[in-house]
Amino acid sequence: MAGRMVIQCADHGRVVVELNDTDTAKTIRDSLPLTSEAQTWGEEVYFSTPLSIEQEAGTLDVDVGDVGWWPPGSAVALFFGRTPASSGPKPVPASEVTIFGRVVEGLEVLRKVEPGDKLDLFAE
Repeated sequence: MAGRMVIQCADHGRVVVELNDTDTAKTIRDSLPLTSEAQTWGEEVYFSTPLSIEQEAGTLDVDVGDVGWWPPGSAVALFFGRTPASSGPKPVPASEVTIFGRVVEGLEVLRKVEPGDKLDLFAE
């Protein structure tokens, strides 16, 4: 594993992400700490970063709790339920993402996040 990333979601609580062994996870972890502003798309919280990372093993097949890198928006996406692209209970990203981690704590916090909330990311 590439370690953990913590996302403090305004005053709603924190989300802990277990990072996988991808180059994407390493690049993101090495860039921490970061601060961003939350956006939502159905039951997905995403946020832009100043990073530019190429797609690595892109997929549309994601599960609740997956954390993906979305290259078109230079963004991190946290999936916690259905998105506007879903036709069933699983989340579906707007376009391919690279899965680089999984939420291991605080998934319920994502339901409280609103667009514009401040997000502070740091390594754990």
